[in-house]
Amino acid sequence: MRPAISWADLRNAEVGVWGLGVEGEASIRMLRTLGARVVLVDDAKPTYEDAEVLAIDHGGLEALLRCHAVVKSPGISRYLPAAAALDAAGVPVLGGLGLWLQGAPIERVVAVTGTKGKSTTSAMLGHLLDGLGFPTFVGGNIGRPPYDPARTAGAPEPRYWVIETSSYQATDVAVSPPIVAVTSLHPDHLDWHRSVEGYYRDKLSLCTQPGARLTIASSTSPALVERASLLGPQVEWVSPDPTRRTDWHRTLGVRGDHNLDNAEIAYRCLRALGLDPDPDSLAEAARGFPGLEHRLQTVRTIGEVEFVDDSLSTNVLPTVRAIDAFAAQRTAVILGGFDRGIDYHSLGEALATREAPLLVLTIPASGDRIRRELADAVLPSAVEVRAADDLDAAVRAAYAWAAPRGVVLLSPAAPSFGTYLDYRQRAAAFVAAIDRYCVAAPG
Repeated sequence: MRPAISWADLRNAEVGVWGLGVEGEASIRMLRTLGARVVLVDDAKPTYEDAEVLAIDHGGLEALLRCHAVVKSPGISRYLPAAAALDAAGVPVLGGLGLWLQGAPIERVVAVTGTKGKSTTSAMLGHLLDGLGFPTFVGGNIGRPPYDPARTAGAPEPRYWVIETSSYQATDVAVSPPIVAVTSLHPDHLDWHRSVEGYYRDKLSLCTQPGARLTIASSTSPALVERASLLGPQVEWVSPDPTRRTDWHRTLGVRGDHNLDNAEIAYRCLRALGLDPDPDSLAEAARGFPGLEHRLQTVRTIGEVEFVDDSLSTNVLPTVRAIDAFAAQRTAVILGGFDRGIDYHSLGEALATREAPLLVLTIPASGDRIRRELADAVLPSAVEVRAADDLDAAVRAAYAWAAPRGVVLLSPAAPSFGTYLDYRQRAAAFVAAIDRYCVAAPG
């Protein structure tokens, strides 16, 4: 049983904040509004606004053990020895989202999770609700945490809350919103969760806490269908159906069949909230959807060559979907990044039916392994695989190959760690390389 503790329960207490990322800083602000005495622990930051910050192995754990409770940032694994030590000492280890849900207007909250697709689906649902006249907060794993005082200062109360929830955050949630959407399920974050089954169990635990009512789930993920027993008391499956592709789907202006599936999940969430807009109202609400930055986002067009940023792709599944979005076009895709041991054999299987010309350019650090695992597949003659020394070299080679009227796609299927601070910096480097090397026609 997870502790059912809310932010209000921490008023005037001594509380540790473990991890000073976006959520950690929001937690500090929230605790200060509650009059709590805050102990700061982070291995990377020696100070925060002139306050001392302890490293976990240099006084930090001892300080946390003296606290009434500890609010842990999502990126810190629940399974670290320090977390186990806190559990053994009876110090509750909590997550900011879980604390917020305990006191939230839960009947107006929709949680969206999934290995991939959760950010886009959350953004779509929020856009539709806003377009239908219901002020909606979209945040959680994307944007601001819902409990951040910096968000709430002077802001009107939303009618609905769409909370994108990562597997890390789900692990600390002790109450389920009545509506949870699950977009997909595939292995990921195994270092944090310790195993594939641990990852699946932790992520889907969002569907089975007290208050759980309905899970809207995609039937396209075999792992999700196989684990239907982990999806709560009632499941509504969403299956691909081209006959449902109506005007409002097209009005969204998103690429790829997978995004139409995400849109259908968002629509089912509307229905679950008791909303049933007519087709014209739905199409009007869908209009102007901006999509997500760094997710199949066209960032440059030079001549008739389109450059597409999909830097958010850190795993095989979204990269397969990104490539499929250009199934009929000559496409050069840039793959590779931090090597966290992802199995790329499924990428080779997905490319086996490719008919339009495709150039796969791999970059370090995982590039060599990607090429080796693709070599195990029987690839059609339309697919060519090459190595590039770095992102700049890959962009130059991709542009030369894709011209005069193809697509250059950055969809790395790997994290950005090691070379870049994050996926945003990687995307910026992609655009900088385009501007540096691709202004003139290749030759």
